Amino acid sequence: MKNKRLVTNNKVNIKNKRARFDYALIDQFTAGIVLTGTEIKSIRAGKASLVDTFCYINKGEVWVKNMYIAQYENGSYNNHVERRDRKLLLNRKEIRKIQSVLKAPGFSLIPTSLFINGSGLAKLDIYTARGKKEFDKRETLKEKEDRREMARSFKKSY
Repeated sequence: MKNKRLVTNNKVNIKNKRARFDYALIDQFTAGIVLTGTEIKSIRAGKASLVDTFCYINKGEVWVKNMYIAQYENGSYNNHVERRDRKLLLNRKEIRKIQSVLKAPGFSLIPTSLFINGSGLAKLDIYTARGKKEFDKRETLKEKEDRREMARSFKKSY
């Protein structure tokens, strides 16, 4: 009898809702994260946040900075630091592509969602993005309000 890893249907999907509002997202990459044991347990419990998080490249490696992962409540003296820099796992080809985009002024590398994949591994969706100007943000709010109005009118008609 083979040992099969049981995959739980724990729907962990932590999002950075502010990213789509503040940035025009361009290219998506899915990266693995180097974590300690207590960090992955906290993520599986849903106790993480991507607020004010960004990525940077240092010596050919991609790092995520300021990602909050709460300390594991049953952790011992081995518990992790909540806001430490964590290494992201990407191919060299992907890293070179990201570097070429980030050379242009105004571009950033922004994490948008943290999730657990089917194999039980933590993954981070990151985007190369360009910051929006104030009028772009107003336009986004107007489109959102228009969609709400249309949904309300359809709902009333049925």
